[in-house]
Amino acid sequence: MVSKESEMSSREHILGKIKALKLEQKSVPTIPDFEAPSDLAAQFQRSILGNKGEVITLEGLVEKLESGIFPRVFSTVAALNDFSNQDLPTDSHDFSNLDLAILRGQFGVAENGAIWMEDKDLKLRAIPFITEHLAILLDTKSLVANMHQAYTKIGSAEAGFGLFIAGPSKTADIEQSLVIGAHGAKSLLVVLK
Repeated sequence: MVSKESEMSSREHILGKIKALKLEQKSVPTIPDFEAPSDLAAQFQRSILGNKGEVITLEGLVEKLESGIFPRVFSTVAALNDFSNQDLPTDSHDFSNLDLAILRGQFGVAENGAIWMEDKDLKLRAIPFITEHLAILLDTKSLVANMHQAYTKIGSAEAGFGLFIAGPSKTADIEQSLVIGAHGAKSLLVVLK
């Protein structure tokens, strides 16, 4: 059994050896200014498609909603609240049978199709993961070229929770086969306006 004294002296001995090392000081590398695509919206759409998502118009989403293919719908977007027939629960388990969640994204990243969302967009953190299908409305003017710009934009935010969503849930861990909807939404519909 090791005593506390010998444990502390070993720790102090190791830390002392590390502090005694003479390492050359190196400056932090500068991040280059990456060239942005000329058409952010077109690149963003290509990225969403590459992530197995779909880019549709608001009218296209309304048509899907009117068709009744999504029986249980929850929306945080005021313009689509008429289609919302689910109230925000206090327990996320009450959304275990949610067919479609309609949320608003803060901004999108053209290089990879990622969409940034925070607590205020989600209303309930589990929604994008528990719903069968997910629709996100995003303003084209809010697109940024790359993740460097995205993290700069996030750096000044004061949210308690935020995440990037870049397509429907997918995994290729199971027998090296791509499975869509394994850990979250089976589809992602992005409405650019």
